[in-house]
Amino acid sequence: MKRRRRTKRGTLRAIRLWTYPEAAKALPYLRSITNSLRDHWLELQSKQLDAKRLQDITRPGRRELIALEEASEDVRQAENKFEDALAELMKQDVFLLDPVQGLALIPFQQEEELAWYVFDGFAENAVTAWRYHKDPLETRRPMPQERVPEPPAMLAAGGQT
Repeated sequence: MKRRRRTKRGTLRAIRLWTYPEAAKALPYLRSITNSLRDHWLELQSKQLDAKRLQDITRPGRRELIALEEASEDVRQAENKFEDALAELMKQDVFLLDPVQGLALIPFQQEEELAWYVFDGFAENAVTAWRYHKDPLETRRPMPQERVPEPPAMLAAGGQT
């Protein structure tokens, strides 16, 4: 009979619930991190594909073996970059939904329930919708009119808008 491994139980941790003004203020920072996550994710996918192609060679020669080792190291480095950027996002208690589409979820409280602002890194206003935690992931509720931020005004060279 196999012995069961004792696994350390995960500790519960309270997540930070954001207010809308806090989320609006953090949008440039969140956009920067999600853009980095997207870049690192695409780089990782590319490196994994390169490594897989080298692994599929039936009788690799010396050059192919060296290239495979280098490709494996490139994959590890790309994974580390992605994990570092993901850890940076998660330190803020913001959760990545889709790195390619630039989607993340920002937790907040709505009517005594957990809800999520849907952050879209490619949208002009970034926080485009929200959803209750119990809603299906694809649910998008429109933001109330008073919470939709005005796009930032561009400053002219003389400091005038």
